[in-house]
Amino acid sequence: MDQYSPTLVLRADAYSEVEWEGVQLRICADDSVAELKRRICFLTNVFAQAPEASLSQSRKQASDDSLLLSQIPLKPSLKMTMAMTGEDIVDDFELGKDEVVDVKDKELNKQKLRRRINQYKIKLVNPCRKGKKLLILDIDYTLFDHRSTAENPLQLIRPYRHEFLTAAYAEYDVIIWSATSMKWIELKMGELGVLNNPNYKITALLDHLAMITVQSDTRGIFDCKPLGLVWALLPEV
Repeated sequence: MDQYSPTLVLRADAYSEVEWEGVQLRICADDSVAELKRRICFLTNVFAQAPEASLSQSRKQASDDSLLLSQIPLKPSLKMTMAMTGEDIVDDFELGKDEVVDVKDKELNKQKLRRRINQYKIKLVNPCRKGKKLLILDIDYTLFDHRSTAENPLQLIRPYRHEFLTAAYAEYDVIIWSATSMKWIELKMGELGVLNNPNYKITALLDHLAMITVQSDTRGIFDCKPLGLVWALLPEV
């Protein structure tokens, strides 16, 4: 089992940062422990595994993924040990109708969504077009095969991506939403040649800060991309 030791840097305002090898990710005081673990996962470039962070001063509290960071007494520049375990990915196509309702109707999940809507700002790359529907795409598995064993990075790029996006753009505005950092998204989209293609335009890029951690009675705790955030922040789409 691999071990990682990122540092949680607490600031006086509503935000803090997780540092790893000189790179920082911003987190919010009302993020949950589960969201902190996910940030650490992205920061250390371990995308497929779920970290279990041991917060030395409050181990018992930190084991409760639903707790907000503001509810845990933490010291500045806290060193955390992160043990990597097996992945826990929930495919939304595997969720039954009753399970979807279970997630959607939980008051705690509704509160998290409202907080995220108030905190997150969508920066438009190109304006929304009147009368067009919206298509939201992920990067991994959709435009980029990040789990391939190919040695050449160019082989990880999905073939015919430009043809697909050109055809989609005729009927849809396109948003790219990835469960990674904005810096990584912009870098990867630049490498894929998606942001400057003359045949289509990307409306916006959304990163992991737009996601929330939800609780389900049947599936436990997992991360999701709530479409309600997009509808609230972009009512014109």
